[in-house]
Amino acid sequence: MDALSPKVPVAEPTAINPLTRRLLEAPIIPLILKLSWPNMMIMLAQAGAALIDTWWLAKLGNDALAGMVLVFPFVLLVGTVSGGSIGAGISAAVARALGAQQQQEADAVLVHGLIINASIGAALSAVMLIFGRSIYQATGGQGGDLEAALVYSNVIFAGNVVFWIMNALMSVIRGTGNMFVPALVTCGGVLLMVPLSPCLIFGVGPFPALGIAGSAISLLTYYVAGSIILAWYILAGRCVVKFTHAALRAKTFVTILRIGAAGTMVSLLINATAAVNNALVSLLGGASAVAGYGTAARLEFLLIPLAFGFGAPLVAMVGTNIGAGKRERALKIVMIGGAVAFAVTELIGLCAALFPEAWLGLFTGDVTAVAVGSDYLRIVGPAFGFFGLGIGMYFALLGANMLFWPIVGAVLRSAIAISGGAFAALHLGSLHAMFVVLALALFVSGTIPLLSVRRKAWKLG
Repeated sequence: MDALSPKVPVAEPTAINPLTRRLLEAPIIPLILKLSWPNMMIMLAQAGAALIDTWWLAKLGNDALAGMVLVFPFVLLVGTVSGGSIGAGISAAVARALGAQQQQEADAVLVHGLIINASIGAALSAVMLIFGRSIYQATGGQGGDLEAALVYSNVIFAGNVVFWIMNALMSVIRGTGNMFVPALVTCGGVLLMVPLSPCLIFGVGPFPALGIAGSAISLLTYYVAGSIILAWYILAGRCVVKFTHAALRAKTFVTILRIGAAGTMVSLLINATAAVNNALVSLLGGASAVAGYGTAARLEFLLIPLAFGFGAPLVAMVGTNIGAGKRERALKIVMIGGAVAFAVTELIGLCAALFPEAWLGLFTGDVTAVAVGSDYLRIVGPAFGFFGLGIGMYFALLGANMLFWPIVGAVLRSAIAISGGAFAALHLGSLHAMFVVLALALFVSGTIPLLSVRRKAWKLG
């Protein structure tokens, strides 16, 4: 080119913010561990609060304990759908947009995600408030435990929308690769709940004695406080994603809901299976057996937030790399993340199988409850690692929008657990045989998603 020819200006590449660059370039295992520890704080805080709350409620008697067991799968459903299904869809959409350097799209996801979560939360509240009695009766509730369940459920679902809003805000922040702020808010909420709950349950000082309703009110207080803090964090401009005026677009709704719907199906199957199992155990053993089984199975359900501790960073890591076209790195993240989730949850399962009374003794001394719960943990505990593997793979593959095999695994798990469990309970009359079937179902749920990691499925050389 002639030296006198006019120079054509070259567009400067858009700068990538440091959080996004870290997801694209940092070593995988250290990055997973670095991003996971704040979520581990969330897990430990939530598990600790749940255990303390259950311990207090157990002092109200078996009706209160069994009532909470009846409601727990539905409360967990709210958390897994709003934070782990729709919420993960929000995180994945934010991560992909930032990976592709589409800031406006990332900002639009914030508004669209809030609308989706608030709408679904309101609809679910209406269902549980109107049909709660019928639902809990169908899952084995009767007498005092049914009434306790209704009191707890009605309070929780009256404020359910706030929880969905809080999880939408957390999901947006996680999608940017920032795991610390959601963890900080969650841990702060637990510090509020732990002293407030027993005050409201038993009536300490100026607080009224509200029984099981006091536990629910303390949880709602955390939801409100957490939502306010997270909204302030984004409005103050401290988040990569901003509140901006954006026209509502069907494409953005579909992007979130396509992922969220698949995740919601998995969550519904997990909770439907738990509800059916509760009913079968109640049929064979009554309230004491339900209390023992529910307390033991609660440890299994607490693995979900543990797997989420690893899964949430995987959504952001895989989604950002997919958005940036780095499919080889995204596949490595999926495989490593699944292995880490398996190792951690399997260790917990083996400990539970070896020392079941150490867990159950925290909540009940009832002979039947301890016997049923111990049998469950000895049989199903060694399969916990496969449950963690399935959940970890689900979150990782969610970031790549490759959920076919995780969904197949979840469907097969529910089919085996429900049909096989019903046969064992109704025809064999054996809870022991039912628990063997449940262990097999967990094994299937963890191994089937591994079919997604074939290189051909990722179109790699």
